[in-house]
Amino acid sequence: MSDTNVPVVTETAYLTLHYRLARADGTDLVTTFGSTPATLMLGQGQLAPFLEERLLGMAEGTHATFELSAADGFGERNPELIQLVSKKTLEENSVPDADYQVGDLVDFAAPGGGRFAGVLRELRDDAALFDFNHPLAGQTLKFEVQLISVL
Repeated sequence: MSDTNVPVVTETAYLTLHYRLARADGTDLVTTFGSTPATLMLGQGQLAPFLEERLLGMAEGTHATFELSAADGFGERNPELIQLVSKKTLEENSVPDADYQVGDLVDFAAPGGGRFAGVLRELRDDAALFDFNHPLAGQTLKFEVQLISVL
């Protein structure tokens, strides 16, 4: 006798799962495989929305792998998000007197009290060049998931 009432993932489901997000070449970015599974509730920002979308409708016990194009993941790289920031603006909106190095992820204060971050690409005498694209923008990704339980 088979159980036809296997729970499936809904927009507000509680899940226990193993998951892996990897680059197209298989390099893991994050994984729970080989350690404790994650427990989370969908719709709470614990997973990126495009990852949650892949889980909707999946049945408990499913093990699946998805390939995500850049457009389906963190988006394409946007050249308009590579911008010069004056040293004055940098000093006023980030950690005072910080010794930033090329490659550092720098957190900025945004108007209205928010925060945003950019990767420092180049230091100049009077400005710094930042890339405000998500670090995974423009990349194909693999998302593997093993649903252990769905509530």
